[in-house]
Amino acid sequence: MNSANNNDADDARSQVSREAAILLYFGAEKEYKQAKFRAAKTLGVHFLPTNLEIALELDKIAEEKEGPARKERLILMRQEAFKIMKLLDAYDPLLIGSVWRGTARLGSDIDIAAYADTPEQVLEFLKNSCIKIQQTYWTKVNKQGVTFLSYHVLAETRTKISIDLVVRNPEEAVRKRKCDIFGDEIKGLRTLKLEKLLKENPTRQFLP
Repeated sequence: MNSANNNDADDARSQVSREAAILLYFGAEKEYKQAKFRAAKTLGVHFLPTNLEIALELDKIAEEKEGPARKERLILMRQEAFKIMKLLDAYDPLLIGSVWRGTARLGSDIDIAAYADTPEQVLEFLKNSCIKIQQTYWTKVNKQGVTFLSYHVLAETRTKISIDLVVRNPEEAVRKRKCDIFGDEIKGLRTLKLEKLLKENPTRQFLP
């Protein structure tokens, strides 16, 4: 493939990335896979971008559409996450998702992982707080023949910010997880590191 063809392929991937990101941002699609295939079909091309390329484009679109208010919302969401994590300190909470990444946009929620022998332990703490529990459910994921169970608590803060708290077995606290979107390790932020971030660089992004 010559240089001109390479450039054409790069241009096509960029166009599909942008179109897929637009579909995701405006809610026309919920999943990256469906978004990229629909975007490629719409544009009449066969070059599919990676999830990372789409995610970076989605971040750009959110910045364009939401302006300075986006960073203000991110700080608020990280502050709310810190309050919840302090409350759940005994369960080794970890901030993950878009609020950890710094890519939160309109409609994003706060994703936190906590580790306990039983979900009821965590639920009891939440019920005694200002957090409104909306829904709870179990999920099952199979990774390389091993089944992992997680318990999700969907809730809302007083400031009307949505929370997705996942409760996992304490043995999983040391297991490394790969991000399906960005392709890197999900490191997240523990309570003390989040507190330090809020003091020093509250809008910092964590991207590959």
